[in-house]
Amino acid sequence: MTAFDDSLREAERHVKRVDPRLGKVITRVGPCQLTKSARFEPFSALLNSIAHQQLNGKAAQTIVQRVKDRFAGGDWPDAATMAKARLPSMRACGLSTAKSLAIRDLAAKTLDGTVPTARALHKMPEAEIIERLTQVRGIGQWTVEMMLMFRLGRLDVLPVDDFGVRKGFTLLIGEQEMVTKKALATYGEKWAPYRSVAAWYLWRVTDGG
Repeated sequence: MTAFDDSLREAERHVKRVDPRLGKVITRVGPCQLTKSARFEPFSALLNSIAHQQLNGKAAQTIVQRVKDRFAGGDWPDAATMAKARLPSMRACGLSTAKSLAIRDLAAKTLDGTVPTARALHKMPEAEIIERLTQVRGIGQWTVEMMLMFRLGRLDVLPVDDFGVRKGFTLLIGEQEMVTKKALATYGEKWAPYRSVAAWYLWRVTDGG
């Protein structure tokens, strides 16, 4: 068991203590499956996120594979390649004009250092990471929060803009109308410093867990 696994178990115990209702979900669902990647390529991860925006998973995966095939022989293309990519070639892969421009901006900001390396990201505070990455066209706070949770293993992120998290919380507390972001953020203070773990279990509530 890794130190990160130990942290997840402690997070589960903490949330159970401070929130018995969510604690019942934890008992029913089992261990949290958040992940941490010591080595990952921020450019590829963010390119993948841009491609998936407003599409179902299968359609987005098809487009991503076309991009990889066209620009890198089936592998992930690098920032230098995509910075020079022509819009018609990107559109031919199924990317919209907006997503194509976003990916080119991502490539440019990766090359100029606005987008940090994975090694640098692991050392940076969440607020600075959000500030840096949301400078990229098409990258909003939610996208960065997903990277913080699933790539960087940050355990105290509460994505209040996420529909699934808000719906799960609404179901958990038995409300008929969707709770507000502010209400979720206020209630979620009790889960700190493990709000990412609480959010993961709220997704499970939404999924029927």
